[in-house]
Amino acid sequence: MLEDKVKEIFADMVVLKDPQRSEYFSNLSMPSYMRDWLVMKFSDDDGVVDYDSISRYIKRFIPGKDDFEQYKFQMVNGDTVQFLARVRVNVDIKSGKTKFELPDFGGTKGGASGTVANEVVEEWQATLLHESENWGIITLVWTLEGTASNPKGVISMVGYKPFCPYSIDLDFFRDARKEFDIHEWIDIVLMAVDYNPAGYVDENGVESETKKLFFLRRLLPFVEKRVNLIELAPKGTGKSYVFEKISKRGWLISGGTVSRASLIYDNAKKTGGLLTRFDYVGFDEVQSITFEQTGQIQQALKHYMEFGEIKGFDAALTAEAGVIVLGNINAERFDINKNMVEHISEVFGESATLDRFHGFIPGWQIPRMTTGMIAHGWAINTEYFAEVLHELRSDLSYTSIVDSLISYKSNADKRDLTAIKRLCTAFLKLLFPHVQSPDDISKEDFEHYCLEPALEMRGVIKKQLCIIDPKEFNVPGKNTIPEVSYSR
Repeated sequence: MLEDKVKEIFADMVVLKDPQRSEYFSNLSMPSYMRDWLVMKFSDDDGVVDYDSISRYIKRFIPGKDDFEQYKFQMVNGDTVQFLARVRVNVDIKSGKTKFELPDFGGTKGGASGTVANEVVEEWQATLLHESENWGIITLVWTLEGTASNPKGVISMVGYKPFCPYSIDLDFFRDARKEFDIHEWIDIVLMAVDYNPAGYVDENGVESETKKLFFLRRLLPFVEKRVNLIELAPKGTGKSYVFEKISKRGWLISGGTVSRASLIYDNAKKTGGLLTRFDYVGFDEVQSITFEQTGQIQQALKHYMEFGEIKGFDAALTAEAGVIVLGNINAERFDINKNMVEHISEVFGESATLDRFHGFIPGWQIPRMTTGMIAHGWAINTEYFAEVLHELRSDLSYTSIVDSLISYKSNADKRDLTAIKRLCTAFLKLLFPHVQSPDDISKEDFEHYCLEPALEMRGVIKKQLCIIDPKEFNVPGKNTIPEVSYSR
């Protein structure tokens, strides 16, 4: 039985997933990575959860957004507070101090910020200063600084413990992958991100690997840097859940107004926006999102999506986030030969911007979410799996393997080729992470699971470009993607 095999091989990295348990945590607005961490912390070897202990832990350590005012009251009255939070840390060159802010409680604007004690920075600098954001148990106190005539209250972080119950060993993960065939592995990945493989069936009710693979395309930005995707789908297919709840490394914008400062670069603060802090930034139901300074954002995004560079008025930063556009689409437009992008947003619908998206996901091929599609059984825990995918983003060996396995003509369009290679590399990392040389994967597996879907995803983008801008793209030499083939 696959569950037993997963439990044996991944040992301490598995958790018992249950639909009723998922609902319990969903009612608490807990993301999957937080849920699995708590379940692992408060369950026995048989997967039986101590809900009373979880409730006490949440009440003590996991505050709601409205609880920070209470914490501030406690601190100014002499108490020390401790809780689990998302924290950003940066070194202020002018003052020489290390500062923090808690974005989930309003950050600096909301008074949820202060200084980090030197001993905390020294002990945890590899964690706090290496990543743009971290989760951890933080300990805060309030003190008065300044002079007697000009006192200033400051919150100080005097304690920190990372939110990570394990270290990531990619060699262990690669060796574990070798114990499964590709069909087993596809089901394992689905379970790891909370989905039941048995729920993916075709029109005849037969389990469909094709539909599973359409779903797994959503995970490509988790495992490869700067993968830009568009997914159009009917409502209820679970696209928001994947990009919002699976990994703490991504950010999903749902409605509201997006400014250039928040997304790209804040010239007043001289700090990068969301694209500089996450593995991917998604725009959910993009039709409902308003963009300030639309022209500026579009130009900045085009430059970023092409070169990975964020530009301010007087600074330039590199970033690695993928740009993900999610939109709802009516059934009559489930046709790649029609204009599917005209209503998504003026920021993304223009051909020069669309050309910078690497691939398209036809969300209508992914089944609508039902209770039978929620993972049930022993599986790799979501937090661990998401962190493995994050670590794989930095492994360049897979890019070299893809380069050695494909061939193409010297006049191949550069953007098309970049998109195909990037998607192909992402599929290789996700489905065949154990591959360390070109000889480790068969021609059939590489073509079927990596190259062909990459060509298809970029092909849809090219077809849409020909429809919306025929004078530029629907001409000989530009209206098809390059012929890329297996070369060994």
